[in-house]
Amino acid sequence: MVATKNIALPGGPVRGSSTGRPINAAMDLLGRRGALRVLWELREDRVLTFRALAAVSELPPGTLNARLKELREAGVVGAEDGYRLTATGVSLIAALMPLMAWSEDWAKGLASAARSGPPPAGAAG
Repeated sequence: MVATKNIALPGGPVRGSSTGRPINAAMDLLGRRGALRVLWELREDRVLTFRALAAVSELPPGTLNARLKELREAGVVGAEDGYRLTATGVSLIAALMPLMAWSEDWAKGLASAARSGPPPAGAAG
């Protein structure tokens, strides 16, 4: 697939990469303002209207419209009787769950380290 103007798709240049490798395109797409929030709100077979997505995503209508267009062109979101995840979108959510678990462990580790304070000067890390 070749990237169209301003849409992060494998096969063409994306933010941070000129190669268009699939992982770079996915990170570009998911890193855009509100994209992950839209996906999260559509998980578990949810179907939401534009107005409902605008309310829960807290995105301005223009930004939400741009994200939905990008996610639809990427084949992750469909729009029949409201917005919903496609099979590709469902598999993306499943792929993100281990990252979510990792991020929660990471946050707990950082919080724990902050509570215990910095290591003594000269201590090996």
